[in-house]
Amino acid sequence: MKNILIQNGVSEKAAEDFVLYKELLLDWNGKINLTAITDEYEIAYKHFLDSLSPLKFTDFNGKSVIDVGTGAGFPGLPVKIAEPSVRLVLLDSLNKRVNFLKEVVSALGLRDVDCIHQRAEEAARTPLRENFDFALSRAVADMSVLAELCLPFVKVGGYFIALKGPEPEAEVKKAEKAVKLLGGRTEKTEKITICDFTHTLVYIKKVRPTPKTYPRQYSKIKKLPL
Repeated sequence: MKNILIQNGVSEKAAEDFVLYKELLLDWNGKINLTAITDEYEIAYKHFLDSLSPLKFTDFNGKSVIDVGTGAGFPGLPVKIAEPSVRLVLLDSLNKRVNFLKEVVSALGLRDVDCIHQRAEEAARTPLRENFDFALSRAVADMSVLAELCLPFVKVGGYFIALKGPEPEAEVKKAEKAVKLLGGRTEKTEKITICDFTHTLVYIKKVRPTPKTYPRQYSKIKKLPL
């Protein structure tokens, strides 16, 4: 794994951290469901290098980042490992996953990382609201749902970056009304091919504050997407 990562531009120190991250991921995966991908080669490409793809287009140096619905830490933790100056919040609704993330952060000696156990729609009504340069999400939810959960965390002038599948154009177009209502503007998409799979980064710029009525309760978001 280490050689794969280094060949793809990861520093030797970061590659060593990723190896430890992988070992902890597989160890904890025997206790709680963190990932269906357990092959070392696939973890390197489909989790780590995939999560690092925003760094190809975006300067994260010294920026504040929240990973919404982070799960096993993707994409936020890999971004932090590769760019240590990032101030990171990992947000997830399942406490078992948050406990795993805390162990990884401790084992790697990472600073300026907060692992928070809370639902996104609740956390967005705390001082975390509109407090970040970037919100990231690699969740499988529809773009209109993700926008309502993620854009409230982004400060005006910042970006919500969604890691989506190979052809998200129809989904992005369908979410235009929701994005605008939430204070965002879809600025660009970037295609990324890693090994044998392709995904798309969707960049939504925060152009004005999100109305205080959003986000709604998750049951309403799912039932009646904007």
